[in-house]
Amino acid sequence: MKRIILIVGGMGLLLLPISCSKKPETTQQMPMVQGAKIETVQLSSVDDYYEAVGTVRARNSSVVAARIMGNIVALHVREGDTVRAGQTLIEIESREAGIQVQKAQAGVREATDTLDEVERNIRAAESAREAARANEKLANTTFNRYQTLFARRSVSPQEFDEVRTKLEVASAERERAERLLQATTAQRKQVLARIDQAKADVSNARVYVGYAKLTSPINGIVTSKQTDVGHLATPGSPLLTIEDNSRYQLEVAVEESRLGTIHLHDQAQLQIEALGNTELTGSVEEIVPASDPKSRSYIVKVGVPKLAGVQLRSGIYGKARFISGQRQALAIPKTAISQRGQLTGVLVVDQSGFARLRLIKTGRAFGENVEILSGLNAGEQIVIEGPVAIQDGTRVRETAPVKGPPVATR
Repeated sequence: MKRIILIVGGMGLLLLPISCSKKPETTQQMPMVQGAKIETVQLSSVDDYYEAVGTVRARNSSVVAARIMGNIVALHVREGDTVRAGQTLIEIESREAGIQVQKAQAGVREATDTLDEVERNIRAAESAREAARANEKLANTTFNRYQTLFARRSVSPQEFDEVRTKLEVASAERERAERLLQATTAQRKQVLARIDQAKADVSNARVYVGYAKLTSPINGIVTSKQTDVGHLATPGSPLLTIEDNSRYQLEVAVEESRLGTIHLHDQAQLQIEALGNTELTGSVEEIVPASDPKSRSYIVKVGVPKLAGVQLRSGIYGKARFISGQRQALAIPKTAISQRGQLTGVLVVDQSGFARLRLIKTGRAFGENVEILSGLNAGEQIVIEGPVAIQDGTRVRETAPVKGPPVATR
């Protein structure tokens, strides 16, 4: 039986004969596709884990700040430059510091000259003391002799009084010479203290001059520059930020309820977005004891292993996976999953050998496998690899069937 369909177009009428005979089944017309790789879905052991996201940070960073006030006259690095510890980075105008050094050195010279004069006075005082002691000794001997003669009445009382007076004068002169020597010695100690103070002032002034040249405290890379030549540097103002690019950490935010399952030195699987799909194994190096009151989360720092030929940078996004145990789950290879818009499906092979598209809901990824939350049951067969021609309703034949559950990897 045939029908005539009338189509009205811009050029007139068009009569088309349409057959009403029954169409054969599409699946019967499709040829069999060979070379498919079919797998039986089974439960397998997978890692139960908690995943947290965070940011890569340098383990050690240093902010270079000025200690004196002055204009910047030289800036030897820029952002991205690699520096070594002790390398000069910034030079600040230091004329005032030079004046302080000269002033301190002048103080040392003045104190040294005073010390020379005091040393001469000490030598003179020592000589005067020795002379006074000798004079006192002579006067004492004469007094003893006259005292014996006076007892025999061989000398007059006036002569005896004169000798006794000379002894008293000699003793007084000796005491005065000793006091003068003591005073001069004390003055010498004061001058020596002044010299030490002046030398300390010179050292401080030279340190102050050293502040005019800012050096790198660590080996690393310059990540931030907050100044330029001609700018005024003030004490405490940050000028450069340097990071140690040999050691990095992934700082992730862990929920308060999960913190009890994470401990120092625990292993964690890391995935750094800048490194693609490469997974790294890190160790928990620090757990910050204080939480964020807004998010109720704690910062956990996981060490990132260094890779040859790969240079990390602070601020890179990353994820850390903390393994807490194992459980049974349906997991299939990622190659078996197809994405069509917002729909996710797999090709399930029925008992007749036809591939049927089945919508599924996926869960966590385990390496090359993905957990299936709904849409598949254990024992069903799915196409995990095959020619592009395989689609919904295609009859398939596998060449190398895979038996057994898929291997879940971390």
